[in-house]
Amino acid sequence: MTIEQELDDELRDALRAKDRLRLDVIRQIRTGVTIAAAEPGGTHEETDALHRRIIRAYVKKMDKARREYEGYGDRTADMVAKLRFETEYLSRWLPPPTSGGDVEHIVRTTITELGVDDPKQAGRVIGAILKDHGDLDGGEVNRLVREALGG
Repeated sequence: MTIEQELDDELRDALRAKDRLRLDVIRQIRTGVTIAAAEPGGTHEETDALHRRIIRAYVKKMDKARREYEGYGDRTADMVAKLRFETEYLSRWLPPPTSGGDVEHIVRTTITELGVDDPKQAGRVIGAILKDHGDLDGGEVNRLVREALGG
């Protein structure tokens, strides 16, 4: 079953249950997928890869917002709970996170494969890694590449 089909089933179930949290987050993802599929140069089709890309971006954005809201204390507890639910709910459609050791191995391997030893070429290495491993955190990859190249 594709992610799109799963989301459709989840949406129908949430409508029946009047589950506002699930309805909101599923609609956000569906809107994001529709917009991305209609962009110039887009695939104009809804695939699992497109859904994962949209879900990954949404989860990253909501997780960042949640961390910011947590700094405001009790007055934002409802928003923190909503954002936590959304990130946990959507995470089931994302691949499991890569451990730090795995990311370091990917960085070392890519640097060796590309034959890069100049810190000025860090962007080339980062681009190659994120192209092949789009589920990795770009900030962490950036930091590890720059450390490995001595930049």
